[in-house]
Amino acid sequence: MEAWEFGRTVRRWRDRVAPEAVGVQVSRRRRASGLRREELAALADISADYLTRLEQGRATAPSAQVVESLARALRLSDTERDLLYRLAGHAAPGPGIVPSRVTPSVQRLLDRLSHTPVVVYDASWTLVLANAPYDALMGETTTWRGLERNAVWRNVAHLPSRVVHTPQEQADHEARLVADLRLTASRYPADRTLRRLIDDLASGSPRFAELWDAETPPPLTDTSRQRPSTTRRSARPPSTATRCSSPWTTCASPSTPPSPAPRTPTAWPSPSSWALSRYSSDHECWGVG
Repeated sequence: MEAWEFGRTVRRWRDRVAPEAVGVQVSRRRRASGLRREELAALADISADYLTRLEQGRATAPSAQVVESLARALRLSDTERDLLYRLAGHAAPGPGIVPSRVTPSVQRLLDRLSHTPVVVYDASWTLVLANAPYDALMGETTTWRGLERNAVWRNVAHLPSRVVHTPQEQADHEARLVADLRLTASRYPADRTLRRLIDDLASGSPRFAELWDAETPPPLTDTSRQRPSTTRRSARPPSTATRCSSPWTTCASPSTPPSPAPRTPTAWPSPSSWALSRYSSDHECWGVG
């Protein structure tokens, strides 16, 4: 019964979403209101076949990640999102869990930045979403699975990246990421997923284990300037990527970086208010949270 209710609820909410509101282009001759099944599937990054089975009750065990993706794509309110979790048989994420939801206000900001490369991470530095311009600039993210989706792991494991650091810059960057993850762990001590992530990082990377056990905090130097590497095969001219430092998000743009300003993790305002304060015609890149 709950599985069928889950599918029926998703279908009802899908029918009420205006395609234009979520960036889906439609022709004037389109008669059906709401999103088509394949459109919602694309927005939620799941297959249309799986969404069909979910709506028809033939798939009855969607993961929490799938539920979160559907809630984001459908622009659900907090109450609706919690209901969708319960219908799927999951407990709604509470205040002790690292939030991974893109709120409607942030989604509107992302929509406005649709031509700017933007990637969104949660407080554990796990990828939430990246837009197409970001993938074009920094490399495809849609194939990342498991630990590959975590920025801390990608750095300490030295996975391929278009961002070029000197050895010292890379070492400082890794130390800052691990220190920030330590702050996140102190804020969410009851989050089992976060604890498993830290255990996996420690067992899989001696560098992470060394930094995690270090007592000396990393230097709080500016990290706003990073350069994507260019190759002979790249049609893109050399460019500078601006990184908006925040434990929630990062965005990159081939533009001149704004003047660096000192920032410390404990002094950041809310991600959304910080993003709006950066929103000006002088810059092509803003932090969003």
